[in-house]
Amino acid sequence: MSEKKTWKIVGIEFSHMHMGDLLRYVDQHPNAEIVGICDPQAERMQEATENFQLSDAQVFTDYKQCMEATKPDMVILCPPTAEHADWVERIAPYDIHIFVEKPFAGSLRDADRMIEAQKSSGKELIINWPLRWVESHLTAHRLIREGLIGEVTEVHYYDGNRGPLYHGADKIEKEPSAEAKKDSWWYKKEADGGSLRDYLGYGVTLGTWFNGGKKPDEVTAITTGAAGLEVDEHSVTVARYGEHLSKFETRWGTFTDPWTHQPQPKCGFVIRGTEGTISSYDYEKTIFIQTRANPGGYKHSVDGFPEGESNGIEYSLKRIEAGLSVEGPLHPELARIGQEIVDSAIRSCEEGRTVKLKD
Repeated sequence: MSEKKTWKIVGIEFSHMHMGDLLRYVDQHPNAEIVGICDPQAERMQEATENFQLSDAQVFTDYKQCMEATKPDMVILCPPTAEHADWVERIAPYDIHIFVEKPFAGSLRDADRMIEAQKSSGKELIINWPLRWVESHLTAHRLIREGLIGEVTEVHYYDGNRGPLYHGADKIEKEPSAEAKKDSWWYKKEADGGSLRDYLGYGVTLGTWFNGGKKPDEVTAITTGAAGLEVDEHSVTVARYGEHLSKFETRWGTFTDPWTHQPQPKCGFVIRGTEGTISSYDYEKTIFIQTRANPGGYKHSVDGFPEGESNGIEYSLKRIEAGLSVEGPLHPELARIGQEIVDSAIRSCEEGRTVKLKD
């Protein structure tokens, strides 16, 4: 890639703390630049303004003014989950690439609204799942694709963190007050907060990536949380694929954050196939493999990322520059299957029963 910065990128809506991380990836990219940021609450942009040395002319509280003044090639969106579809519908008429931070949407209906809104532009709708950029999971996917453990029959997932207000951009630790929890969208039902909506999409979307795009037949889920909270802090979802069961567990309130110290249970995936197993834990430098030839198992070093593909921004720009669509969890087709499972899990919790996959 040339040294000249050519991709003009805007960040809109700072409700999700990952906006700071994504803007840093843009700032560090040799062929991209932050041309503007926008949020209705100016104070939420202060840290980014200082970190990336943005001028007053690059900071907006009205998205239309931002879009008209900066004329970006791509917009990064980090609104509350319940507002994903609204924001994609607002930005789609500008005929640019849209990069949405996980999860996909508040519902399958909203996910379909997003797909439909962006369809006429011919530009990419990208759903970013940060766990896709964990080397252990990328390595596990490669080995599964190469047939090392045969056909995937089970995916076991446990993931989360101490809670969404215990860290900010760049994983800087914080200690939230009870008042902060009360005021945060993460803990509001109407904003689609809660650990299930925050983390289940990771597990079922990457799980679908691992199993080659299979959909479950039915889903059973249960949630719990601290007294007085509107949303859950712990969920367990069981998905039936024919005669096989997969389990996806989400947790706000892990003993430690996995990027600092792996809690117990460890955060990540255990994948079983007809010919072996792989355990792939978040941020670890090896995965563990069992095969019929080596049932005692062995450690396998993780792959490095291909050049220019170490995060969602790098990868997406590289694919677009090559005239290619994004693949895997970032593509709406695969992410939509994950959303179907999330919707079914929510319905199972609400109705207190096993449900058929919602579509």
